[in-house]
Amino acid sequence: MIIGDNVVRDGAVPDGNSTDPSVQGVRRFFELIASEPRVSATAIQTVGCKGYDGFAIALVTNDN
Repeated sequence: MIIGDNVVRDGAVPDGNSTDPSVQGVRRFFELIASEPRVSATAIQTVGCKGYDGFAIALVTNDN
């Protein structure tokens, strides 16, 4: 199992014009997960007193 925190970045991840290194890192993280056929993943948005963000949960299977 892989858990990635802070993957929503106040909604900036889908903004194609963002040059924020943290946003770029999250995008790369999702690209790597999406390119691996043994991984199934989802992102979950959270909302709290500090605003909104989220985390990703990925399950790695051993399909040979």
